[in-house]
Amino acid sequence: MFAGALLLSACSSYRPWINQVRLPSAPEAPTAAALDAPASAPARPVVVAVALSGGGARAAAFGLGVLQALKATEFELPGRRTNLLDEVSLISGVSGGSILAAHYAALGDESLARFEHDFLLAPFEGRLLQELLWPQRLYQLSSPWYGRSQILAERLDALYRGMSFADVRRRPGAPELMITATDLTTGAPFDFTAEQFELICSDLDSTPLSFAVAASSAVPLLLSPMTVRNHASHCPDGTARTALASEGAAGSYRAELLKRSVEGYRNAAERPFIHLVDGGVTDNLGVRLLLDRLVARGSMHANFADAPPGSIRQLVLVTVNSERGLAERIDSSDRVPSTGQVLESLIFGAGARESQITLGILGDDLRRWREELQRSRGQPGSPFAADTELQVVSISLHDERDDRIRDRLLRVPTAFTIEAADVRELQAAGRRALRSAEAFVELERALLRLREPAPN
Repeated sequence: MFAGALLLSACSSYRPWINQVRLPSAPEAPTAAALDAPASAPARPVVVAVALSGGGARAAAFGLGVLQALKATEFELPGRRTNLLDEVSLISGVSGGSILAAHYAALGDESLARFEHDFLLAPFEGRLLQELLWPQRLYQLSSPWYGRSQILAERLDALYRGMSFADVRRRPGAPELMITATDLTTGAPFDFTAEQFELICSDLDSTPLSFAVAASSAVPLLLSPMTVRNHASHCPDGTARTALASEGAAGSYRAELLKRSVEGYRNAAERPFIHLVDGGVTDNLGVRLLLDRLVARGSMHANFADAPPGSIRQLVLVTVNSERGLAERIDSSDRVPSTGQVLESLIFGAGARESQITLGILGDDLRRWREELQRSRGQPGSPFAADTELQVVSISLHDERDDRIRDRLLRVPTAFTIEAADVRELQAAGRRALRSAEAFVELERALLRLREPAPN
């Protein structure tokens, strides 16, 4: 007991993992556009991206149901049979959605069989709370470089079997993984991609999946920020230039905002450290930065410049919104809202409004991209075949048609552990929501046409 008291009375100098400078001799990870296929990859007639929103285990369970339904959606391409999940080239996640996104990117189909047992039905949150009281953890928490989110990262590291982004990149058939957090200083999205890490002259490959997911899940006040080091001052002049700063959409306000964000990371003397919190603070859907980058590159053609001419026939984006409703409406009373009520309203009320804005932006972009496709598909040198279509399938927990089930699932708390019955019902709701979406029904009809060769 005396030894324990002595241990706790000391101030720890323990330092957790932090990203290192990228060595000039180190091979760089491929910098792929959001929906691009690498130049060395075979032609992909169907290019699918999936974005999983925040919402704790509720979002992970609902998203798992969607992935299951994508896997069950089989169709024929000339010479082979496949399914929509196997054609996913990008999976992105925020907060709770990032837990599933990283697991699927790392393990592929094994994730569909293991994720429920390894995370959704495991006492994940209870174990976290227990570890907070361990003498070793209390000692580590006395370090100014170690916070509660580091404990979360260590628990997640076991879930991901110690894997890094390099391990994902090396797995055959793995989609590109994009995890989004929030830059606490600027309020801008910060994504764990090769492009973003090139800006800070660091190595994404060596970054543990657990670190990125913990950063994306670090709810302000409840969990501590995660920190990355900005090594931009160590890069030779021009090394940190990436497609993020593209001039392809000069004059676009969104492109200018993205450019300013890029420039902010280049000044490492002013910002040597970047503190990250929950990605849902800025974009709970996890698609805003994705859309801005597509716009910044200037055209659909520019975003798929590496694809062979006429190879793409279907572009598909699936957005999964697992936001829940407010547990209590503060505008039903004239009493001063409590701190808890204010926090919940800021996270779920204002967050829901931002999600609607993002969906509105997506709708505007979709109309513009479809007009461009009409002009460019089938043209000489175009990556798009003459029958190329762009499909966006946006689904939400609010899409559940059974009033009783919908009301119950919308009240499932945002936590790392939820009731087993809710886990199963959320997965079923995710499968139903995808299959019943009008855009998905239209997509299924379009997939039937792909069994025939593309028209000239």
